[in-house]
Parts: sequence; structure tokens; C-alpha cells
Amino acid sequence: MGVEKVAVGVAAALVAGQAAYAVAKGPSALLRPPGAQTEADFVARCVKCGKCQQACPYQAIQIAGAGEGAAAGTPYVDARRQACRMCEDFPCVAVCPTQALRDVASRADVDMGYAVINENTCIAFKGMRCEVCYRVCPLIDRAISVQFGSLEGDSIHAQFAPVIDREQCTGCGLCVERCVISDPDVPIRIVSKAEQQAKGK
Repeated sequence: MGVEKVAVGVAAALVAGQAAYAVAKGPSALLRPPGAQTEADFVARCVKCGKCQQACPYQAIQIAGAGEGAAAGTPYVDARRQACRMCEDFPCVAVCPTQALRDVASRADVDMGYAVINENTCIAFKGMRCEVCYRVCPLIDRAISVQFGSLEGDSIHAQFAPVIDREQCTGCGLCVERCVISDPDVPIRIVSKAEQQAKGK
């Protein structure tokens, strides 16, 4: 067997292996840039050109690696590393050649997902005054508000707990990026649209 045939066989095996991995892994739950619709629609339209990544002035858009199976090469946002700033002119949407990102004229149109808080690890629920996620939210008092209350079993400290309005939250992830807690985990995360769709919510 010639070297060329061996190379072709190896390449075919790699492609088959990636396809099998993608099927086993299931749909991606990556946090997509503003303007992505359903995950199926996005993956079908995205040509992996990287123009949205190049257009992002904050370098918030990353490119998925081979470990993401069929989603490899597509853009996503790692909110902890660098959240989406929801630019006024949405350059990532404007530059998309296939309308994989579309229908975003203002921040009110952005729907990347919504934030959820783990009350067991968020220090605000333990009586410590924080409010970082609340203060950095671009939709302060709309997407995130603070609820004042007493702390069970504690007559000294009060609780200033952040509350997420899922209908108002855009899923930009700025709260995740700025959260002061990382050990054992960041207490706030974004449930992406893809994750919602995978769970049927």
C-alpha cells in the first residue's frame, strides 16, 4: 500500500472518529455570540469564517476546538474569561455573512441565555455583602436586583441576595466574569440557549 493511500485511510479514520465523537457528545451547549437563534439554525448557517471573532473589539469571541465535535470551528463566548459587552453597534452581527448571527438592533434583542446562581456557594447568601454581579450588570435592577432579607439563625447579619430575572437577562456573562468567587466553583453561570433547548426548556 502506497504512502498516499495510507494518508487517505488515516484521514478518513480521523473524520469518522470525530463524527462518532460528535454524535456521542450530543448537541453543543456553548454560549453563542449575540444574534444566534436555535443551535441547529446557528450550526447550519455558520461557515466558520471567524469574521465575528475578528470584529469583536473586546476579544470576547473564541473559536471552539476539536473537543467540541461538530461545533469545532464555530464561535462562542467564554464568559469567565471575557464576557460579551453587548456593543451598541454589534459588530459581530453586522459582519456575519450568512446571518448565523442576526436580528439584533439593540440590547433588548440580545438573548444568549440567562444567569443562574448557586445559593450554596454565593457569599451573598451567607450574609456577606458583595453585590458585584448586581453592580456590573448592564441591565441593573432589571436583569439582576438585590433582595434584602434576614439571615436564618443569625440575628446580626442581613442578607442582600442577588435575584435574576430570566426574562430580562441577556446572558452576556459579565456577572460571571466579575464574580469574586472561584473556589470550588464560580457561583454564577450562564445557561445558554443551546443548553435550554437540549433540556427542552
